Amino acid sequence: MSGSPPELPLVVLDALMPTTQRLVANRRGSMVWEVEGDRGRYAVKVGYPIEATADWPAQPWTALAPAREGTVLHRLGFDDFAYGEWDHGTWNFQPWHEGPDLYQLWEPCRNRDSLIEPHTNDALGCVEALAELHAKGWAHGDIQPAHFIIGPERTHLIDLALARGGLVPQGYDFPFRGCLVHYEAPEIARSVLTTGEAEPTQEADVYALGASLLISATGWRAVEYADDAPRPVQREAVANGKRRPVKAPGELGELVDAMLSYSPGDRPTIYEVGKALS
Repeated sequence: MSGSPPELPLVVLDALMPTTQRLVANRRGSMVWEVEGDRGRYAVKVGYPIEATADWPAQPWTALAPAREGTVLHRLGFDDFAYGEWDHGTWNFQPWHEGPDLYQLWEPCRNRDSLIEPHTNDALGCVEALAELHAKGWAHGDIQPAHFIIGPERTHLIDLALARGGLVPQGYDFPFRGCLVHYEAPEIARSVLTTGEAEPTQEADVYALGASLLISATGWRAVEYADDAPRPVQREAVANGKRRPVKAPGELGELVDAMLSYSPGDRPTIYEVGKALS
């Protein structure tokens, strides 16, 4: 997948007939486009396997992630999306959501000289989006600030490729091996270190949302480790509960601390979080 500039699979071009297309992200195993045409505006995700390097093992699951997300969207009852296969993996397209993500939205709050506090309504929008998913019996598994898009009318929770809660076709499924360590709950990190896999839970989602609110509001991770620490070292710090002495400002402070409780049973549910913010 290196060398020439990436292109959209022909099957996607045929389905959407884009008049404009913009490559938004091109990272290991995944490409995302913003595509607009007569049919509307869509996010197109294209996956391909990651080849092994001296620093990283091969990751074949990235090729399956877009189709897996498509099956999750289907199980959750969404419409106006599609997914399928291409020469190197799978793809999906779904409606494009306009707006900043949580981290972008709260950038002014992180200015050291700023007196601006994060708005609880922004946090509540994220909570409501996650609560909708939890109410359907699912856990997201990959909660992070970039996955909350704060739109003009509502907040959208995106990137559902790792979600668990219903049947996924075996051909598109793969084990959950953790997410961005900044947002991993201690029990997830501990399980990945011990077995190489974990099971996403709603309690871990609440922890991840707490970590997302904290870093978006303050710029600080919830757990202390060196910026360039290897991933296993990061996970050890999370599993051991090495919390930073940092609080979210204002009304969020105590609530985020509770969401970041070491034990899953000590964390509020997403509904309790929403009630506190309301």
